[in-house]
Amino acid sequence: MAVDGIRAAGSFSEPQQWRHDWEFTYTRDAWLDVMPTQGVFTRLSADGLAQMLAGVGAAIDARGGSFTMTYATMAVTAQRR
Repeated sequence: MAVDGIRAAGSFSEPQQWRHDWEFTYTRDAWLDVMPTQGVFTRLSADGLAQMLAGVGAAIDARGGSFTMTYATMAVTAQRR
């Protein structure tokens, strides 16, 4: 964890950490817009990407056209000594 690395460095004050849990509801189209920008999806051929998006779109449609994703945003700060 980041706080462990900061502590181990010995050059910083005690780290402070905050966590904010939140949710976002994606529509089918919104999620399909996001997917091609993530990880391995950026390396798919145009045909492979189209097939993947069609399958994911069908799955989201089968669940009612949207889904809610949960996120956790973390922030860690420490002052350099």
